[in-house]
Amino acid sequence: MPTDPDLEALLADARAALPTLVEIRRALHRRPEVGLDLPETQAAVVADLRGLGLDCELGRGLSSVVARIDGTGDGAADGPTILLRADMDGLPVQEDTGLPFASTAAGTMHACGHDCHVTMLLGAIRLLLARRDRLHGRVLLMFQPGEEGYHGAKLMLEEGLLEGAGPGPAPSQAFAIHIGTRYPTGTINLRPGAMLAANDTLRIVVRGRGGHASTPHLAVDPIPVAAEIVIALQTMVGRRVDVFDPAVVTIAHVVAGTTTNIIPEEALLEGTIRTVSERARVEVIAMIPGLVHAIAAAHGASAEVSIVPGYPVTMNDQAMAEVVTTLATGLIGADAVHTLADPIMGAEDFSYILQRVPGAFAFLGARPADEDPATAPQNHSNRVVFDEDAMPVGMALYAAMALRALAPR
Repeated sequence: MPTDPDLEALLADARAALPTLVEIRRALHRRPEVGLDLPETQAAVVADLRGLGLDCELGRGLSSVVARIDGTGDGAADGPTILLRADMDGLPVQEDTGLPFASTAAGTMHACGHDCHVTMLLGAIRLLLARRDRLHGRVLLMFQPGEEGYHGAKLMLEEGLLEGAGPGPAPSQAFAIHIGTRYPTGTINLRPGAMLAANDTLRIVVRGRGGHASTPHLAVDPIPVAAEIVIALQTMVGRRVDVFDPAVVTIAHVVAGTTTNIIPEEALLEGTIRTVSERARVEVIAMIPGLVHAIAAAHGASAEVSIVPGYPVTMNDQAMAEVVTTLATGLIGADAVHTLADPIMGAEDFSYILQRVPGAFAFLGARPADEDPATAPQNHSNRVVFDEDAMPVGMALYAAMALRALAPR
């Protein structure tokens, strides 16, 4: 494991490189792209990697980029592999920050900080190339599109991400960082076990019989049936789900009717299911159809229920979470490293990687010092601003994780 002076040098070098990296980040921020097809972002990453002397493998069905750093330390050819990941996609949000480098792509913004993730990993690569003789193995670099609901990590796995690492073993460790304004700038925040929730999408169509609003007894009104289903789902969570293995079911989209004097034939309910264990996930998904069908039938209506699987629970390996905590403490001090008491109910497709490779996922705080924690715009907000001074911590921590994983045994 790197000694404290090594960690201090990593952070100092990262801070020295920040002006160059900030320009990269701002260029990415100006031109965000959404989904799996990110041609401009991919081209920018490839140009930087090739400028550093690294070969790139491009995705076939998505704009992914995979590269590797082969160490030159003793026994590197037979040494282990660590995977470091940065996601690259933006969000369909119109930016309203007023920044001089704000998005120039109408209706699209890097509102979740993925431009910072790419920049931090590119910065870490610079730190590692300067220390290549201390890498007794290889670093697999994963630049991923489609994190925001498009299952990009899963698609990269299907295209052979882990098997295509070249000579040497597949990754035995994996690590990713996510920037966020929920936490103060430069802090590292994580927990062992469930880090983020699974997210599954719920869609319910209630079908009744349309009619005139003045004679509801001659129709089967789907709207009160739908309302009863919404309330029943909340009762179900409160009364049938173990409070120590929590779940969230939120109906966030309701559509029914066209005007004031017509009872519609259908009502649509859509929402999300969040769980932090596979057991609770399976149980909640199994409960919902029976509840919905019974309520609809009691009112002479019918219902169609569909649940689209989303990302699995993001599970941090206990030992890897401890390594992150130790290295982060050496980098920035114990006061800036926080073990989260509870999982976060957001979801992450790095979960697919962690199903295959022991690893960890950590949040890097980037809330500007002058922002009130209670009102600071959060990730996914059209007004969110990430403090770029946090990025050297992310660069150094990526590099420290690789140096630790590939230290001589």
